[in-house]
Amino acid sequence: MSVLGVMLWGVAPYLMLLLLVGGLIWRRRYDRFGWTTRSSQLYESRLLRVGSPLFHIGILVVIVGHVIGLVIPESWTSALGMSNAQYHVLALALGIPAGVCTLGGIALLIWRRRSSGPVFSATTVNDKAMYVVLVLAIATGLATTLVAAGAAFGGASETNYRETVSPWFRSLFVLRPDIDSMGAASLNYQIHTLIGMALIAIMPFTRLVHAFAAPWQYLFRPYVVYRSRAPRDYPRTAAEPRGWDPVSRRQ
Repeated sequence: MSVLGVMLWGVAPYLMLLLLVGGLIWRRRYDRFGWTTRSSQLYESRLLRVGSPLFHIGILVVIVGHVIGLVIPESWTSALGMSNAQYHVLALALGIPAGVCTLGGIALLIWRRRSSGPVFSATTVNDKAMYVVLVLAIATGLATTLVAAGAAFGGASETNYRETVSPWFRSLFVLRPDIDSMGAASLNYQIHTLIGMALIAIMPFTRLVHAFAAPWQYLFRPYVVYRSRAPRDYPRTAAEPRGWDPVSRRQ
């Protein structure tokens, strides 16, 4: 167990978590009105209508795939009757299209920012740095998936991330990082993991913070009362100001 391994796989994950949580608290406390994507749809919408859904749908599938692959132990899927080969075929069948969609979507969004003058003018240095890290995370993730696919169908040997990365990831939650398992992972997995941690760490300080502002209140808010435009069937008193009618008198 080297000092570098301890720093990368035993210390860096908790620094990432500290930056994530602390950054979100800071942003909520001091930059609440900046907690937004700073939408540029007003400047250009044609490319946005294609690139944005492509990216967001792809990234959602990628996130779900990461959660399943990292959180669910191999013994659980084996208990359900799914062999290791079947699991990897399913993971590749979903991961490759999702990765291609995500990379294609972000490429289109970046081209939109570069080719549209008003959108490019609204792009800050912070945005450009964020896009670099985001593209690197997506590209290395897709490359890792393609390498795994080539190994699976070509008969070559490839490190099983469910025996290396996944145990390390789960060990972080019990505050006992399994540094040896992560150290045994392939270099491509290690690079992708480091870039992914960097991306998570900078999220609170970029426009990506909007991912933590999902409108979950819509699931619990009261229904919206609509006022009929039909003629009133009751007289308006002088004390009653003009405006919204009382709910109790709605049509």
